Amino acid sequence: MAKVNKYVYLLGIVSFLTDVSSELIFSVFSIFFTVVLGASTTLLGLVEGASDFAASSLDYVSGYLSDKTGKRKRFAVLGYGFSTLAKILILFNSVFFASLFRVIERLGKSFRGPPRDAWLSSFTTKSSRGLSFGIHKALDKSGAVVGPLIAYFALDSWGQNAATFETLFIIALIPAVLSVLLLLFLNDKPTAPTKRENIFAAFKDTSIGFKHYLWTSAIFSLAYFSFSFLLLKAYLVGFEIKDVVLLYLLFNVAFVITAPIVGRIGDKIGRAKIVITEYAVYALMNIGFVFATTKMQVIGLFVLFGVFYAIDESQSKAYITDLEKKRRATAIGMYNFVNGVIYLPASLIAGFLWTFNPTYAFVFAGGISLLALLFFVTTKHL
Repeated sequence: MAKVNKYVYLLGIVSFLTDVSSELIFSVFSIFFTVVLGASTTLLGLVEGASDFAASSLDYVSGYLSDKTGKRKRFAVLGYGFSTLAKILILFNSVFFASLFRVIERLGKSFRGPPRDAWLSSFTTKSSRGLSFGIHKALDKSGAVVGPLIAYFALDSWGQNAATFETLFIIALIPAVLSVLLLLFLNDKPTAPTKRENIFAAFKDTSIGFKHYLWTSAIFSLAYFSFSFLLLKAYLVGFEIKDVVLLYLLFNVAFVITAPIVGRIGDKIGRAKIVITEYAVYALMNIGFVFATTKMQVIGLFVLFGVFYAIDESQSKAYITDLEKKRRATAIGMYNFVNGVIYLPASLIAGFLWTFNPTYAFVFAGGISLLALLFFVTTKHL
C-alpha cells in the first residue's frame, strides 16, 4: 500500500474538529429552521441554495491567491477562522440570523477549501493521491459522526426545545476554536508563485480533460439539492427530530467507511470510472426516494447517499489534481465556484417543486444526474 504522509492525517484532524462543530449544527438545522423558528420550506430552499453558492463563491479567489503567492496555510487559517466566528450568529435565535449564519459560515468553507486541498495534494504522489484524499475526507466526516451524536444525546436528554438548541450551538463553538488553534501549529509547504491571470485566461489554459469534467459537473450540479430536503423527507415519513439526527449520523458513517475504499479503488482503476459510479449512485438514490414510504427504505437510502457523497467529496478533488499539475488550487476553486453558482438555482428548484410534491424534486434530480452521466461517457474517450 502507498505510504500516506503524516500531514494528511494532521489536516484531517483539523477538518475533523471543524466538522464536529459544523455538522452538530447542520444535523438539526433544517428542523430548527422550519419547526422551531417556523420558516417555510421555500425559504429553506433559498437559504440552502445561497449557502451552497456561498460554499464555493470564494473558491476561485482563494485558489487564485494561493497559487499566485505560493502560500497555502495563511488562506486556510483565514477560512477556518471565519467559519468559527460566524457560528456566533445562530445564537441570536431568529430566522434572519439563522439564515445569515448559514451563508456566512459557508463563505469560510469556500475560502479555505482550495488552498487546503492544494496543500494536501503537495504531500501526495499520484499512486497515493486517491487514498490520501479519501483518508482526509474520512477523518473530516468522522467529525460529522461525532457532531450528530452529541446533538442526538442532547435532544434525548434535555428535550427537543429551543433551550436545548441554544446549548448545542454554544457547545459547537468549542471544537471550532480548537481546529483553528491546531492549524496554526502546522507548517506550510509553499510552492512557486504563478503568474497573474483572470478566470477566463485560467480556464483557457486548463487541460481538455479538466474542461470536460467541469462541463459535466456543471450539468450534474443542477440535480444537487440541499441535504436538508432529505432530512425533511425522513421527518415526513415519520422519524422524530432526534431520529432524523441519527439518520444524518448513519449517512456520515457510510461516508467514513466508503471514502478510503473508493479512493484506493480509484488509484487502481482510474478516477473516470469512479465518476461514472458516482452519478449512477446518485440517480439510483433519487429514484429510491421517489418510492420510499417506510423507515427501513429511508435508512437504506441514507446509506446510499453516504456512498455517493464519499465519492463526490473525496474523488472529485483527486481527479482534478490528476488533470491539472500546475494550477491545482485555481482549478479546484474554479470547479467549486462553477458548481456553487448552479447550486443556488438547483436548491430553489427543489424547494419550489417540494411545495407541490416532494416526489417532483427527486424525479428532477434523478433525471438530471442521468443526463450528466450520459454527457460524461459520450463526449470523452475513457
